[in-house]
Amino acid sequence: MPSGNRDIIRNPFFEEGLKHWSGRGCVILLHESLRDGSILPLHGRYFASACKRNQTWNGIQQDITGLVLRKLAYEVIAVVRIFGADGLAVVRSTLWVQSSNGCEQYISVGKVQASDKEWIHLQGKFLLNGATSKVVIFLEGPPLGIDILVNSLIIKRAEKVRSSPPPMIEQGNRDAVIDSSCSLNPNIISNHDFAYGLYSWTLNCCDGYVVSGESSLFKGVIALTGSNYAVVTNRREAWQGLEHDITTNVSPDLCYQVSANIRVVSDQDKPAPVIATLKLEFQDSPTSYLCIGRVLASKERWEKLEGSFTLTSMPKRVIFFLEGPPPGHDLLIDSVAVFVTMPKKFANAPYGINIIENSNLDRGLSGWSSLGSCNLSISAGSPCLLPPSAKDSIDHLETLSGRYIHTTNRTETWMGPSQIITDKLVLHLTYQVAAWVRVGSGASSPQIVNVALGVDNQWVNGGYVLVTDDKWHEVMGSFRIEKQPSKVTVYMQGPSPQIDLMVAGLHVFPVDRKSRFYQLMKKTDQVRKRDVVLKFRGIDGWNASNSFVKVRQVQNSFPFGSCINRSNIENEEFVDFIVKNFNWAVFGNELKWYHTEPEKGKYNYKDADEMLEFCKKHGLGTRGHCIFWEVEDAVQQWVKSLDKNDLKKAVEDRLRDLLTRYKGRFRHYDVNNEMLHGSFYTDRLGEDIRAYMFREAHKLDPSATLFVNDYNVEDGCDAKASPEMYIRQILDLQDRGALVGGIGLQGHISNPVGQIVCAALDKLAILGLPIWFTELDVAAENEHVRAEDLEVMLREAFAHPAVEGIMLWGFWELFMCRDNSHLVNAEGDINEAGKRFLALKQEWLTNADGSIDNFGEFKFRGYYGSYTLEITTPQKRSSLSFIVEKGESPLVLCINL
Repeated sequence: MPSGNRDIIRNPFFEEGLKHWSGRGCVILLHESLRDGSILPLHGRYFASACKRNQTWNGIQQDITGLVLRKLAYEVIAVVRIFGADGLAVVRSTLWVQSSNGCEQYISVGKVQASDKEWIHLQGKFLLNGATSKVVIFLEGPPLGIDILVNSLIIKRAEKVRSSPPPMIEQGNRDAVIDSSCSLNPNIISNHDFAYGLYSWTLNCCDGYVVSGESSLFKGVIALTGSNYAVVTNRREAWQGLEHDITTNVSPDLCYQVSANIRVVSDQDKPAPVIATLKLEFQDSPTSYLCIGRVLASKERWEKLEGSFTLTSMPKRVIFFLEGPPPGHDLLIDSVAVFVTMPKKFANAPYGINIIENSNLDRGLSGWSSLGSCNLSISAGSPCLLPPSAKDSIDHLETLSGRYIHTTNRTETWMGPSQIITDKLVLHLTYQVAAWVRVGSGASSPQIVNVALGVDNQWVNGGYVLVTDDKWHEVMGSFRIEKQPSKVTVYMQGPSPQIDLMVAGLHVFPVDRKSRFYQLMKKTDQVRKRDVVLKFRGIDGWNASNSFVKVRQVQNSFPFGSCINRSNIENEEFVDFIVKNFNWAVFGNELKWYHTEPEKGKYNYKDADEMLEFCKKHGLGTRGHCIFWEVEDAVQQWVKSLDKNDLKKAVEDRLRDLLTRYKGRFRHYDVNNEMLHGSFYTDRLGEDIRAYMFREAHKLDPSATLFVNDYNVEDGCDAKASPEMYIRQILDLQDRGALVGGIGLQGHISNPVGQIVCAALDKLAILGLPIWFTELDVAAENEHVRAEDLEVMLREAFAHPAVEGIMLWGFWELFMCRDNSHLVNAEGDINEAGKRFLALKQEWLTNADGSIDNFGEFKFRGYYGSYTLEITTPQKRSSLSFIVEKGESPLVLCINL
């Protein structure tokens, strides 16, 4: 049961996506921005929209049954806005209440005139007298066609003073207290308004107490917000004051806003400074102090101290404290707030702006210098169009000049044109790289050209391309700088010494991921949804107006899977997570040849057998990874020692043993893993061996879809892998009779840029084969960055029509191939990346409520998958299940009532 003043709305700021929220007769979406970034959340990171509204009562809702108590007053506070109208429109907060005897009523809680120009607060109160079986809060009101935007919604009881801490407030619990004085953001300061005395606060070498109401010692002073304020007294040093440990609630790379209401009381009339300070304790370096806000205060009135801070690294301990007045001054503190505003990288970021000076060479070689002893000159004749990967990312379309830098007298591969870009970089932003490159004559073999960055003493890859002729080629890539460097140089390198290098239109710019996400939401709606018409028979027009439907999607049919290992299925928490959140699985190692036959003739299928039974029990589709692995380092020693004839027979035996044993049980097979990067079998058995593997696999198990599978195809970071190379390989296999059924992109990616990933998918899609991300993971030490990288990949894949499945290469810490790529910590706690994954899974489920129209129909647009339907008519309530399958035309379902 709810208690205290804790907010009863779950996920009030949409930090968990759309979890606990649903659309009331309409579609709800999650946003970080709208209208190309001109509409941003007022507070926090996200806001939701209720769109495709065709009734005034359509909106966003949350079921709060069991969370509100009878005969207690509750306050409702929401931050709202509208979209799609030039003028004002009413937004209402309403309660739908069903009593224990089945009667229903709608209770108006509050309303406000909203516009699309600014966020506004909607406030109201309610009190329930009778017993209820169901209570739903929802926002409604604007005319049809106008979207309702919601930044936050809070419902809480009036606060009461206690002398001892309540059980639900714990140090480091972000959800324990919501500070209504700080624009409704989640306050990371627990007991922010001293409602529970000095609980969670520490007095630093001084005394203190809490005043409730008006004190005889401080006549005329009452709390500005709430009922209480703290008094810090007997101060003998300026640094003495009140402090609060916020270590567990802060993270690097996020911006925090600070505010507090302050008075200073002494025998003197002069104002005194009050300072908000962070004490930062590090493991291997001295403690440091960071001033984050300051105000001059006196005893006459409350002054607002405001400030902000961002941590570039994570200390061992972070202490927030208020200090500053001279000794003998008492410090009065009312309602302290520290809350996240937005990631620093999103504040005034120069998205789409090229940071390369004189990229078009309008001013000769100004801004450019040669790295090494090579010579630079300007020539004409390069492409005048932007590199394709950049055209959808930069802030405006532009035409290149056709001029390029010609680099000659190169005596080392690293020599080429360069620029210093240290002061132009913003930490933690993802930068996209694009340029046209060409190599001179005289090369006897394909040449690698690379955009590189020298970051202090480290080398960072900005993109590769393999040049096989004397034509212009696009080089693309991305990078991110996480720590403040003293010097960053971008340069072009790669061809062999004495080979000329030509570069045109080099662009390096930060990408606006938020804007891209909004575009992908609209694309996803087109690709992954279908119009549905529910036709109800046995209901007349009069009954229709009093009949309601509730549509809930139980599961999206899109394949989301994960890598599992044999030991994982013994972990109950692991099993619970994968069963709830995935419908496919792939074995990490247990099906690979070196695992099933580590020594010639000694087989181990026990692990794979048990894992297959596990997948069957839980209804998980399974991918067979992999029959062969073309990279020599992954081939067991006894296979390497075979001569040509014995190796050919071993290949035949492997195919027969594996595919006969598991015929019909694996829906996919990766036939020969990583053929772009390895050539073990090709070198020993000839070019046709790869196609032979496909041909024989199909004969042995015709039901399985046979995949190619490789890495680095989608990100421009590898000269051995590109969409063009992959396409040539697949076409060659098909020419040799291989029935290639699917394209596997492993997706082990860093610093992903959506436009680059999408461009690769577009190229591969021309083959007409289904594309799967087969081993997706992203790695970033900061889990907030990791969450965003993961969202980039999931949204791009889910929005692309050629992608038919996504497999994560694990999710549990200690069972990942790459460090800092997990979604769930070893102890079972879901981190920020995991929360983002679950939020997207929730976003990609359709819920719809509404009335049956006078034609006996209810229409909605929903994701493919399984649904439940609840129909309530004046006569009865009934329910059934149905499936929305993929299709272009509307799905019409006839339902007899």
